[in-house]
Amino acid sequence: MTTKDKYAGVWPVMLTPFDDRREIDWASLEKLIDWYIAAGVHGLFAACQSSEMFFLSDAETVRLVRFVKEKAAGRVPVVASGHTATALSQQIDQLHAIAECGVDSVILISNRLATPAEGDDVFLRNIKELTAQMPKDVTLGIYECPHPYKRLLSDATVKWCAESGRYTFIKDTCCSIETIKRRLALVKGSQLHIANANGQTFLASLKAGCHGYSGVMANFHPELYVWLYENWKTSPEKAEKLSNYLSVAALGESLTYPVCAKDYQVSIGNFATALCRTRDPGAYYSTHEQSTIQQMVALGQEIKKDLGL
Repeated sequence: MTTKDKYAGVWPVMLTPFDDRREIDWASLEKLIDWYIAAGVHGLFAACQSSEMFFLSDAETVRLVRFVKEKAAGRVPVVASGHTATALSQQIDQLHAIAECGVDSVILISNRLATPAEGDDVFLRNIKELTAQMPKDVTLGIYECPHPYKRLLSDATVKWCAESGRYTFIKDTCCSIETIKRRLALVKGSQLHIANANGQTFLASLKAGCHGYSGVMANFHPELYVWLYENWKTSPEKAEKLSNYLSVAALGESLTYPVCAKDYQVSIGNFATALCRTRDPGAYYSTHEQSTIQQMVALGQEIKKDLGL
């Protein structure tokens, strides 16, 4: 598989299942991995915000990433982050530990590289230092993680990453088709791929040349994102209809995520609990939120039938 093919497609941001003590539930995690792969996804993004990485110890993160890489081996590639520390020296230790898990690319978190008050000069200095500290045979990526604050990449950063020859993957959370188009022009001809995290702009980004999707809604209906990625050119009318559904369905992300996604995984038999370390589940069950997600899922099932899935 070439680098051009390897980092394209649909890459779910993985959930971390917990048992009733909020310890990692390894049996449920294995079911989740198999479920993603059965849906036809092209790769997995482990140890990300959806994985509750800021609430995992470094030891837990390494064990988690090793587990995912082992269970996915020979089926799909795996990228992973766990880049949560504040000081650069700690970050270097974390990134080395993830690289030693044998993942296909190690993903940096953009908001770890400068504070909200610091400019792009600080960001570029830090990313260059971190990149230099990583083994030369380790490829890298970068994720515009919204927590604890969203740090969007400047054009200068995207250009530098593309030209460095070290970067393969950007998880793009800008939610702006114009910005995505500009970034695609900056990475053209390089090995750097842009994976859109935004369901509302996904089809438009594919038309612009975007390389794939890596977002939270692949925790509900990854096969629909796979179908859209693989068929939008040959079935444009069905693609528009599906895109309209995915755009509205993506609003479900605002309903006590990741509880809502974990509750769905419980409903299909993958998870034993919907417990999180990041969110209290109370509001999800005491309001309209659970029924809204259930209706979103039900409508998605009708869409699947229309597509023959």
